[in-house]
Amino acid sequence: MKKLILIIFLISTSYVFAQSKLPKCQGSDFRKYNNCFGEIKLKDSTYIGEFKNGKGHGQGTENFTNGDKYVGEYKDNKRNGQGTYTWAHGEKYVGEFKDDKQNGKGTHTWGEGPFNGDKYVGEFKNGLPHGQGTHTYANGKEEKGTFKDGEFVGK
Repeated sequence: MKKLILIIFLISTSYVFAQSKLPKCQGSDFRKYNNCFGEIKLKDSTYIGEFKNGKGHGQGTENFTNGDKYVGEYKDNKRNGQGTYTWAHGEKYVGEFKDDKQNGKGTHTWGEGPFNGDKYVGEFKNGLPHGQGTHTYANGKEEKGTFKDGEFVGK
């Protein structure tokens, strides 16, 4: 199992490295990394990606110690732009981010727990369904229309 995880990590790392045209970051002080591609270990995660002015900026991958993973765009060390966040328990969001939160259009599919198998496709604001969208429950029931702060408010 450890070998499989290592192989997957190496493949995903190679993929990210292959996507950047920036030179490899030099030195060990990431605060000096500028217009380069590198890797840093943080308290709860490892970031592999592009840097600008000492911050994650551009394309990157963040692997969290709890098993979560984000692959996508960064701006000033925050998830901004298109990306995919996958939780260790199987939940997944694919779509737009702003300031580290789900903002804009996207698809959220739930994993384990009470919402297992549910899917929401539509607009998000501050990490919650907000605006027009469709929530499809695992049993096939659908709520289609307007959502506000994560709650369905009508058609």
